[in-house]
Amino acid sequence: MTWLLVSTCFALGPSSLADDSKGNTLVSIRKELAEQGHARSQYNLAVRYARGEGVIQDYKEALKWFRLAAEQGDAQAQYKVGRSYAIGEGVFQNAEEAVKWFRLAAEQGHATAQYHLGASYVIGEGVLQDYEEALKWYRLAAEQGDAWAQHALALFYINGKGVLQDYKEAVKWYRLAANQGHAPSQNNLGVRYERGEGTVQDHKEAVKWYRLAANQGHARSQYNLGASYAMGEGVLQDYEEAVKWYRLAAEQGDAGAQYQLALSYDKGHGVPQDYKEAVKWYRLAAKQELAVAQHNLGVSYAKGEGIIQNDVFGYMWLNIAATAGYKASAEDRSKLSARMTASDLSKARQLARECVKKEYKGC
Repeated sequence: MTWLLVSTCFALGPSSLADDSKGNTLVSIRKELAEQGHARSQYNLAVRYARGEGVIQDYKEALKWFRLAAEQGDAQAQYKVGRSYAIGEGVFQNAEEAVKWFRLAAEQGHATAQYHLGASYVIGEGVLQDYEEALKWYRLAAEQGDAWAQHALALFYINGKGVLQDYKEAVKWYRLAANQGHAPSQNNLGVRYERGEGTVQDHKEAVKWYRLAANQGHARSQYNLGASYAMGEGVLQDYEEAVKWYRLAAEQGDAGAQYQLALSYDKGHGVPQDYKEAVKWYRLAAKQELAVAQHNLGVSYAKGEGIIQNDVFGYMWLNIAATAGYKASAEDRSKLSARMTASDLSKARQLARECVKKEYKGC
């Protein structure tokens, strides 16, 4: 179950709790008030259990007190109960129950609950998939300033789901979220400037937003910033700077960045030429089903560049890429097959089938 949830819980260590007499006293007071039915005290006590502040961390106990406050109509507590069911914290995961509590909070105007209720309608978990209903809740949350909802609403306008496609409107919502420091929106706003969608094309402005998101560790923005340096769009061309940003994104698992980093090592752009290092990054991207990386890895095996020459593995990767529709692989596969025995061809095809079947593990 996919939920975009943000947690800021910090657990205190046992020694800190033992000496926290003021904290323990506060917990005792809150518990006494909570047991008397005071909703805000019930909520605050639940937070203590969730974070392990003044008490041993206990998600089940936290949920118990969140639920008691929620049943009294506390919107924040209703959201927390929904969140617990959504991620299975202190209770078995239950999408329908999550939606129930998100809705109760959302109907009271709780922005984060409105966002998650919208997400439930998009995914179709706990409710039937309904883009128009999702749009309704996203908009309500977005208008309250929820950055994730603003981002989601912009995506609706980009994709034309539940609304007419409108890049200008998408840019409006991306900007509102981006100005709050929301990295995915900063990246997507950069993309709009790069492509001139919904706004005047401006590569310098694109780089500005990519950099803001990249500095927050956003992998796709790091890739886009690297590409900007590689192409000299919005900045002076600088292969070393491109490699820096590609590497940061690649280390986070971005397949496109892994491929571009491999290509940098392959061609010696921004780094000393190193075929072995190129193969390493081609393989990582290839295992994420990036056809061009699969192709280049196959060529590396066929040529014996950066790895021991092996026609069987070369054909295997070229065959996988060709099956994915990469035209150059079909041509190179045909050339490579001309020097292979029937036995080796049969083995290579079998390896390709097995590799895909086991989702590239050990390939």
